[in-house]
Amino acid sequence: MKRENLEKIKNLRHVLHAHPELSMHENETKRRLMNFIEENTRLAVVDCGKWFYASRYVEGTKGIAFRADMDALPINESINLPYASENPDVAHKCGHDGHCAALCGLALELDVMNPERSVYLIFQHAEETGQGAAECAKFLRERSISSIYAFHNWSGWALNSIVIRYGLCQCASSGLTIKFIGKTSHASEPEKGINPAFAIAKIISEIENFTNRNKKILCTVVNIKLGEKNFGISPGEGEISLTLRAEREEDMRIFRNSVVNLAEKLAQENSMKTEILNSDYFPETLSDSCCVKKIIEAAKELNLKIIEMPEAIRASEDFGFYTKQIHGAIFYIGNGEDYPAIHTAEYDFNDEILETAVDVFAKIFFLAN
Repeated sequence: MKRENLEKIKNLRHVLHAHPELSMHENETKRRLMNFIEENTRLAVVDCGKWFYASRYVEGTKGIAFRADMDALPINESINLPYASENPDVAHKCGHDGHCAALCGLALELDVMNPERSVYLIFQHAEETGQGAAECAKFLRERSISSIYAFHNWSGWALNSIVIRYGLCQCASSGLTIKFIGKTSHASEPEKGINPAFAIAKIISEIENFTNRNKKILCTVVNIKLGEKNFGISPGEGEISLTLRAEREEDMRIFRNSVVNLAEKLAQENSMKTEILNSDYFPETLSDSCCVKKIIEAAKELNLKIIEMPEAIRASEDFGFYTKQIHGAIFYIGNGEDYPAIHTAEYDFNDEILETAVDVFAKIFFLAN
C-alpha cells in the first residue's frame, strides 16, 4: 500500500477503537465507515439499515465479495492506549476495528485498480451474536456473487503468517437457556414448595456424563440463577444457561433436543413448567477448497508464511452463514506467537498485520479475475 493510505486506515482503526459499539447498535461505527469510503473512493456505498456495502458493479460479470464485522464486546478497556475506548464497559477486544479498517484499505486499493469485475465489500453488524451474517447472507444470491472471503486476526501464530484450513474451520455453537417455574415456600417447609435446584443439578450431571462419552460435543455451563441469599426462602424459580458446541450443526441439534427433553421430563415429574430460550446461533464455518487454494496462491505471491491448521477452532464465527449460500473461505493472520489472546482485557488489534490483510485481499481479487 501507499504509506499515505496505510496511515489513513491505521488512524481509522484507532477512531473505531475509541468509539466501540455492541452488536445491533453499531450506528456510529457504520456512519464513520460509510463516510470514509465515500470521502476517499469512487465506490458506490449502499446503506442496508444495520449494515452496508461498498461496491463497483461491472455489467455481465459475477461478483466477488469480502466481509468485515463491526461490533465490539462488553469488556472494559483496561490497557493504556492513546485511542482507548471512550465507552464504559465496551471495547474492541476481538479486532473487528482492524477487520473494518483492512476492508477500507481494500476499498482504497480497488479505487486505484479500477477493476473489470464486480466487487462487493460487506460491512456486517452483530458477528458476536450470530445475527449479522444470518441477515446479510441472502444478499449474496441476490447479487449473483460467486465467492466470498474474510479474515480474522489470531494470536498464537507467527506475526503476519497466513493460517488456512480446508473444510471445517470453526465449530457450530448455540446458546440455550432453560427456565424452571416451580413454587416458592418457607425454607423450613421445602415439601410445600417446588424448588428447581435438583432438576438443574440433574441436568448438569447428565451433561457431564454425556460429554464424557461423546467427544464430538462440548457443553459449557455459563450461568445459573436460583433464588436469593435468603436462608428463610426455598426458591420457586431457577434457570440454567448453556453454550452447546459441536463440529457439525446436526450433532449440536441432536444434543440440544436431548437436553430440552430431559428438562421437560424433569419438569413434568416435579409439577413444574419450563421456558426454553435459544440464542447466539452459529453454524459451523466451512471453507471451500478452491477458495482456500486462492488464499494460498495469494500468500505465496506475497512471500508470506503459510500455516495449515491441524484441527478446527472451537470458537464459532458467523461467516458460516455465508458459506452455506455460496463458495467462500476464511483465513487467519497471525498476531504473533506471544500476543495477547482475543476476547481478553489485554488485547488490542495488532496494526502490524493491517497491510498484510489488505495485500492478501487485493491479491485474491486479482487472482479471481
